[in-house]
Amino acid sequence: MLSASLPVMAIATRTSPLAMAQALMVQAQLAAAHGAGDADTAFPILGLVTTGDQITDRALLEAGGKGLFTRELDRAQLDGKAAFAVHSMKDVPTHLPDGLELACVLEREDPADILLTAAGPGTLEGLPQGALVGTASLRRQAQALHARPDLQITLLRGNVGTRLQKLKDGPIAATFLAKAGLRRLGRPEGDWPGVDFAHCLPAPAQGAIGITIRSDDDAARAALAPLNHAPTALAIAAERGVLEALDGSCRTPLAAHGVLDGGALHLTAEVLKPDGTQRWRMEDTRTGIGTVKAARAYGLSLGQRLRDEGGPAVEAILAGSGS
Repeated sequence: MLSASLPVMAIATRTSPLAMAQALMVQAQLAAAHGAGDADTAFPILGLVTTGDQITDRALLEAGGKGLFTRELDRAQLDGKAAFAVHSMKDVPTHLPDGLELACVLEREDPADILLTAAGPGTLEGLPQGALVGTASLRRQAQALHARPDLQITLLRGNVGTRLQKLKDGPIAATFLAKAGLRRLGRPEGDWPGVDFAHCLPAPAQGAIGITIRSDDDAARAALAPLNHAPTALAIAAERGVLEALDGSCRTPLAAHGVLDGGALHLTAEVLKPDGTQRWRMEDTRTGIGTVKAARAYGLSLGQRLRDEGGPAVEAILAGSGS
């Protein structure tokens, strides 16, 4: 039985197949944690179409970058229509709107990218000379060109099914998809090998699901407490610290990945020129980081060091003028 003191709490989500799958995961975990026999009644799902979902004909950086997949969900929470909003953390801006906070992070899925070809799993090294690669991610574009300057890049947007169909129809030779999303959708491609992190370090917080609440909603915060995965929360706090230090947006080809191993948090971050001609990468390991605040500070520090190392060239990239 759902506790009598716990009110009905709606879950806001985008309506894409992956977003709905993630919201259903959260709904099921909440219902299990609180003994709700009817998950749909206790934690109803509110599906919303976001600005980012409506833009399919151009890169998101042209329309404003980060925040395009979260604004409508934020508004639903602030208006009291939903207690929770479920997000792919890589889409969440560094700073949330006033009145909202990140209250829970689920255990992370594999954050790797997969390179898909019409024939099956691919590698950057194995693509034909001058092959056409479809992606809407400036990070993936820069990383692919850094490894293979001969590749041609074209815009490819849409949900997983749309992109896979475009790959089959040609003339695109390959595209990138996140392993985490493929696995959550139950697609067999999710079991394919990921691109080596040496070539394709993930976006900050890729593979993690976050849940936001209103800052004054103590009941929602308490309801989420059993779902929070502390190691994931620490790792993505460090990654998002890097993002914050570098003023990261969809206009900035940057990546960060943190791994908590025992008492040590290992963090890798990089910034690239959009054309892949230069890359700045830094790694560090620290112990004794036991809070999200400390992890964020660690990421901020590493991000600033990376920014200092790159100097004017990196500043130009962050300003949107680096070629």
